Amino acid sequence: MSITARLAAAAALAVAAVPAMAQELTINSFGGAYEQAHRKCVIDPFIAATKAKVNIVTAYSADAFAQIRAQKAAPQYDVIHFSGGQEIVAAKEGLLAPLDPKLVPNLAKIYDFAKEGLATGQGPAYQIAAVGLVYSADKMKTPPTKWADLLKPEYSEHLVLTDISNGYGMIGLLMLNKISGGTLDNIKPGLDAIQKLLKQGAVMVSKSPEIQAEFAQNGAWLAPYASDYAHTLKVAGLNVKFVPGAEGTPASFITTNLVAGRRNTELASKFIDIQLSAPAQACFADALRYTPTNSETVLSAEVAATVVYGKDAAAGLMRFDPVAIEANRSAWTEAFGKAIAR
Repeated sequence: MSITARLAAAAALAVAAVPAMAQELTINSFGGAYEQAHRKCVIDPFIAATKAKVNIVTAYSADAFAQIRAQKAAPQYDVIHFSGGQEIVAAKEGLLAPLDPKLVPNLAKIYDFAKEGLATGQGPAYQIAAVGLVYSADKMKTPPTKWADLLKPEYSEHLVLTDISNGYGMIGLLMLNKISGGTLDNIKPGLDAIQKLLKQGAVMVSKSPEIQAEFAQNGAWLAPYASDYAHTLKVAGLNVKFVPGAEGTPASFITTNLVAGRRNTELASKFIDIQLSAPAQACFADALRYTPTNSETVLSAEVAATVVYGKDAAAGLMRFDPVAIEANRSAWTEAFGKAIAR
């Protein structure tokens, strides 16, 4: 059975108990290639099965979190997606509602490490993005193998760094900080490393499409970024490859969360259940090379060879403490701004 057929079957099964009357959900998505895949793998099958309307707000994690915090008294979202660990703080603040396993049967198939916070109201990870080194195979005949390669002066004028307003940019900073001797209590080594790289000619961007422009038009060779975007660049016709760094592979857990204080909990739960289904996760992996968290997800040999796949492999990915990140985000953002402005 094709992925499309499996998606349709999964969506129909997930919403079998939902009344046929028109209903409405509001969710956030992350724009660009991600949002295209989100529509194909989850949103369109859900709409086809329920006839419900889905309002999509393009909002990255930090902005989405700020929005639901501001809307606490009258929330506008039904389902919220995060890639930077904001679900931990959001759950503590009562902004999220715990999922009912009876309404989300696919929870039973999700790896335990991907749903550790369920009891506190956190949503599960439905995708994982591995972060490493994206490089031009045309320009770099000797591929980079470790995070420390980013610090080589000969690469600086061809290096693309990402602002920490972007979740992958935050992870990139923390890995540079780690290999430079820093900790989550002291990110100065990482800031110093970035400042030095910028002085040597590296470029700073804030959004994924800007990375594509740098590789396609401006002579970029190397960027610390995620496996999903490496695939996006490849699909766009660029000869790029992704390699994990020898010092470790940090990961971004992309979670799906039920917003507290909304009336259509059942419909929202059905939407989340589709996202957790094996067909939807296989579709995401095929489209963007994300790591699935549903233990029953089956990938083609071609896709499996290009993602971190399987329980043990996925559990071996690093994750910087999301609570520490959120607690320090404002201070780090201020320090980062000063460092790159010098």
